[in-house]
Amino acid sequence: MSALLLSTLPAQAALAEGGGRQAPADSIAVVYPDIGEPYRKVFTEIIDGIEDETRMRVRGYPVGPQADLSELRAQLRRSGSKLVIALGRQGVKAASGADLAAGMVVGGISSAPDSERLRGITLSPDPALLFSHLKALLPSLRRITVVYNPQNSHSMIKLAQEAARGQGLDLQALEAADLAGAVRRYEQAFAGADNRYDALWLPQDNTTVDEAIILPMVLKESWNRSLPIFSSSMLHVKKGVLFALYPNNFELGRELANLAVDVLNGDNARPGLTPLRSVRSAFNWRTANHIGLNLDAGRQRNFDAIFPEP
Repeated sequence: MSALLLSTLPAQAALAEGGGRQAPADSIAVVYPDIGEPYRKVFTEIIDGIEDETRMRVRGYPVGPQADLSELRAQLRRSGSKLVIALGRQGVKAASGADLAAGMVVGGISSAPDSERLRGITLSPDPALLFSHLKALLPSLRRITVVYNPQNSHSMIKLAQEAARGQGLDLQALEAADLAGAVRRYEQAFAGADNRYDALWLPQDNTTVDEAIILPMVLKESWNRSLPIFSSSMLHVKKGVLFALYPNNFELGRELANLAVDVLNGDNARPGLTPLRSVRSAFNWRTANHIGLNLDAGRQRNFDAIFPEP
């Protein structure tokens, strides 16, 4: 065993009857990173959603960075579980190779290099939801610009192009393979932007939305030009982005549970990662006022989080 304990949460009696879909007892295991707060809360809320939807306690396996993965996989096979829900990159890595009867469902990841072979839900909000929120705030908007690395975000940009067409928007997708290329692309985007009709989208892409260099530069330029920016990170809204959609962890857990039950029942054999649709919303009223978007208190209450906080 590893220096960091690999522990399990024992399966318990079924939860009280209510909504949701009953799964066979002990059929679902959950593997997730053993990390401290506030990130641990994300995974516990997802697990709460899984249990609520399946109406049973799931067997949980928190995995530390030095965990013995061979032992974990052996434990999964001995447990009698037929399917594992793997959360986070560490959970996916740990659960891969367990070879359970029904395989693996993944969640809590932004992307994966072998996404076409996985089955699950990403942390990246559905572009259609992002764009509809944007149009509700800024009806005159015509064009969205996004800078992305194809290695990280190709499938998401493909979805975004379809969503933009469906909502009468023009998506200008600019490729950048590295940080220097991303800086040049943002300079290009700002040079050609018209704040009456354009907005900038910050995707979940570690290359093109670098927190140390790209984000401060983009926030400064967008403020100076009164150009709307939207994102998939609540933390970005705290720093000045107009709005963001971010995961509703409990509801994401319920969606993952539904997918897992479908797989156990043989109803969903098709692999692939789908975008996040269980979302919350955050809004920065100071940025909105700066760009001339003045929402009354009633409309602001439609958002789950408001920044700066009153």
